[in-house]
Amino acid sequence: MVSSEYERRIAARFATFDQDGSGCIDREDFSVAAKALLAEFGVTARSDKGQALYAGAEAFWQGMAGMADRDGDQRITREEFVNGAVKRLRDNPDRFAEIARPFLHAALAVADTDGDGAATVEDTARVLRILGVDENVARASAAALDADGDGRVGEAEIVPAFARYFTVPE
Repeated sequence: MVSSEYERRIAARFATFDQDGSGCIDREDFSVAAKALLAEFGVTARSDKGQALYAGAEAFWQGMAGMADRDGDQRITREEFVNGAVKRLRDNPDRFAEIARPFLHAALAVADTDGDGAATVEDTARVLRILGVDENVARASAAALDADGDGRVGEAEIVPAFARYFTVPE
């Protein structure tokens, strides 16, 4: 039996993916996240950055569905998430980084307003808030991601942290 703390953490991670609050994760949740990020940063869907973000969201959905959608209905229930994705991710966190990387790379490019390959800590917090992270947690997390203290967060910092967040130990 899993602990209540573990269940709480899993519920929070599931809710992050379930953007529309339907109780299931599906392709639309990834599109909703992409659309919200583009709106937040004033980037059009037809731009190169917009197209890359939607392509990254689709790749991320396909990877998650491949790991967790046990019944093939194109929806991931909380049970499938806990018993499929979380267990597989815990066993192989690098796999999660692989499936998340295209989306994270594209999200970083959207938040990288000056094109130097990194987002400011504040813009990183904006991305986290759009993805459903509580504002205070988003700010603290974004600051923690800035490992070298330069005020910028790059892909090398985001991808492993994202994988650690979702590979929840019991």
